[in-house]
Amino acid sequence: MLSALRRIPFAVQVLAALVLGLVLGLVARQMGGDADAPNWLAVTLDTIGSTFVTLLKAIVPPLILLAVVSSIASLRNVTNAARLAGQTLLWFAITALVAVAIGIGLGLVVRPGVNSGVDAATAAEPGSTGSWLAFLESMVPANFLGLSASTSAADDGSLSTSISFNALQLIVVAIAIGIAAVKVGKPAEPFLAFTRSALDIVLKVLWWIIRLAPLGTIGLLGNAVYSYGWTTIGALGKYTLAVYAGLVLVLFVVYPLLARVHGLSMARFFTGVWPAVQLGFVSRSSMGTMPVTQRVAETNFGVPRSYASFAVPFGATTKMDGCAAIYPAISAIFVAQFFDVNLTLSDYLLIAFVSVIGSAATAGTTGATVMLTLTLSTVGLPLEGVGLLLAVDPILDMGRTATNVAGQALVPAIVAKRERIIDIERYNAPRGLDGFVDADFRTSAERTAESGEEASQGAEPAEREADAVTKEQATTAGGAS
Repeated sequence: MLSALRRIPFAVQVLAALVLGLVLGLVARQMGGDADAPNWLAVTLDTIGSTFVTLLKAIVPPLILLAVVSSIASLRNVTNAARLAGQTLLWFAITALVAVAIGIGLGLVVRPGVNSGVDAATAAEPGSTGSWLAFLESMVPANFLGLSASTSAADDGSLSTSISFNALQLIVVAIAIGIAAVKVGKPAEPFLAFTRSALDIVLKVLWWIIRLAPLGTIGLLGNAVYSYGWTTIGALGKYTLAVYAGLVLVLFVVYPLLARVHGLSMARFFTGVWPAVQLGFVSRSSMGTMPVTQRVAETNFGVPRSYASFAVPFGATTKMDGCAAIYPAISAIFVAQFFDVNLTLSDYLLIAFVSVIGSAATAGTTGATVMLTLTLSTVGLPLEGVGLLLAVDPILDMGRTATNVAGQALVPAIVAKRERIIDIERYNAPRGLDGFVDADFRTSAERTAESGEEASQGAEPAEREADAVTKEQATTAGGAS
């Protein structure tokens, strides 16, 4: 059974899980029940989906710490490392600006907050909000791992304590450690070697979790259909349409055009990035998708590993065109229109500014509520508007994350092409059923290097034999004289 399942391409497994999750969600709705008393199928779907997300969240803290430290250290081996880092940041900003411009444009054209049909009673501030002061304060690590604990009281009077981590603080700690390790130099080599080994181990564990993505897909999508159905989506129809229209434009128009402008095939971009897009759609986590995104950049796009190991982890924590550009722009316009607040040109410029500077607030984990509240508070819009949109957030988050990871793979390819370090043969190579360039594929440079090694290895015995013959001839000649 397991061996037969392994022969089915992972992409096919996920697509089949999407269909099955949709069907089971519809079946669960037909079985009846509500939020207070869900039926057994709804409980099963919710348990499967939440367990998958919990596993992903559990692996994120060590992944962030090890990936960021290793990515900074890897820049030591890259020529013009500062230039590459600067180019990466520049293209992160450029693509974010394009994405937020599309989001603002769609918000003004579609006008999702006008006659939306959403019940105003659902307006409520979220449990956690974002502000620039809180954003700056959250960057200061409270402890080594950015851990925090909160205690809440249940209805029966019992207390429960939950522990969470601040991804942004963890990023700051990891950056500081990475820079310090590079500055220390040779004495830090054992630590960096340990970090690379630990990262490989964590990535292996993460890959085991990723292999559960088809099951997680069934649970997450099935539960979303059961919980929200089409009624809630219908009430927010224009809003949902506007967000997904923006995501589609960026993913299927802007990104391919940027690839084409830089002399890269649009078709190869689509086929190459698809494994990461598909997993991002299912997992709703850029960090959880990071190993696949990095493999896409290296194996399918031909980005050198020394550069990709910096750009992809860095992008997975800060490059969020879906969560931090399109989504907050359209959502802010929705809230403004719903509460009849007129936005000025300076407000739209503030929205664009937040999308570029505040991306790190999303920190590569599921959800973008903090980024949305940061945008609303900056523009001065009511935070109660967040409650209007939370019902469809899981559905939107799938598309947002898929767009995020596509951008996280594209930018390294663009920078590598501009800096002439991309392997264009590998970029244009055909992809296999699993979505990746075949493991046996070799570029002309790789074949030349391998043939040179074989020739060298083959020449060594011949040289030793020639030396032996020469020595024998010399001995014979010496005896004759």
